Amino acid sequence: MPLIYKICPRALWREAEAAGRFDGAPVDRADGFIHFSTAAQVTETAARHFHGATDLLLVAVEADALGAALRFEPSRGGDLFPHLYGALPLSAVRSVDDLPLGAEGGHVFPAGIPA
Repeated sequence: MPLIYKICPRALWREAEAAGRFDGAPVDRADGFIHFSTAAQVTETAARHFHGATDLLLVAVEADALGAALRFEPSRGGDLFPHLYGALPLSAVRSVDDLPLGAEGGHVFPAGIPA
């Protein structure tokens, strides 16, 4: 059961919980898919796109539960990143953890995510 990860502002995730699905952040909707990262990619994603941002959550999603709507496509440096073409059903979410800032402005990830 491979997991993929979405970094999400807390308020946006609370809206998703109320709606019963996550339709993506503004950047996702503009690009036409929901951006995810693998465990090996998510710390760099946080550093590049969320450095210094507060009140974030790390949403872990079971990749296999997303079916054909999930595609691994080339992105940063040619790496294959998971992109979901459609809404994220909350039934595929395995955990939601706080993503606090550390002393240097980088985020502190839960155990199991490579630094």
